Amino acid sequence: MPSPPPRLPRTALPIELHGALRKLGGAILRGRKPAGPAAPREEGGLTVASYNIHKCVGVDNRFDPGRIAAVIAELEADVLALQEVDRRFGQRTGLLNAAALERRTGLTMLHVSDTPGGHGWHGNAILVRQARLVRLRRLHLPGAEARGALVAELQLPAGRVRVVAAHLGLLRRHRAMQAEALLEAIRGGNPMPTLLMGDLNEWRPGIPSSLVPLESLFGPLDPGEPSFPSRLPFLALDRILAHPRDMLAGVEAHASPLARLASDHLPLKARVDLRRAQERTLAEAA
Repeated sequence: MPSPPPRLPRTALPIELHGALRKLGGAILRGRKPAGPAAPREEGGLTVASYNIHKCVGVDNRFDPGRIAAVIAELEADVLALQEVDRRFGQRTGLLNAAALERRTGLTMLHVSDTPGGHGWHGNAILVRQARLVRLRRLHLPGAEARGALVAELQLPAGRVRVVAAHLGLLRRHRAMQAEALLEAIRGGNPMPTLLMGDLNEWRPGIPSSLVPLESLFGPLDPGEPSFPSRLPFLALDRILAHPRDMLAGVEAHASPLARLASDHLPLKARVDLRRAQERTLAEAA
């Protein structure tokens, strides 16, 4: 009697899910890392941050803009990119009290919305401390979902910087197209230090990543700091990228007890040496 054919292995989980599960296991083993103390401010140095505020709905399913404002205050940022700052339906009005937030943190929200009472552009907002807006572009990003990005050129005491605030789509092929659109917008402007901050919705490093096009400007992308989900982060969905790359230091997820509760994402924060970046940019342009 012929031997039965070998049994095929059971269908494996998708490669992406396997990778996510490995990262989850690593996060559990590492445990919860508390937020570190704020770094001392240096001449020419900035603190920058990015935060998906999940429309002010926390992991307890409670809508509480006050908690989000308190987390923003904890960040002590000079430049802050926010995502999901407006209502999704209806009038798309803003969900934060911008005036109260400015009094509390010293951060001014740039006027980017074309909706009365709105904060953002496709949910993206930029808040700044002691900065003058030189130029602003509002981008429609390609893809099936309505996605957009802001490109703001800012004059700060330490120099000029371009800040790109974005929230990319859920589908990989659309994120790749959106990354190309962001590169085109950046390269269409004058040479200057550039920060790309936001929820890029991609956690995979290397070739599978939809963010590979960004490497031509920002250099090889590292695995990133896990920021999602906020209770036990193991996916690096949020990013802060810089050109020149060496102007960025100390990228970390802000994992305070309140930040773990206020949104399903943790904020990312980093230090930027803007004066050094200006010198490098001028040398490259010469």
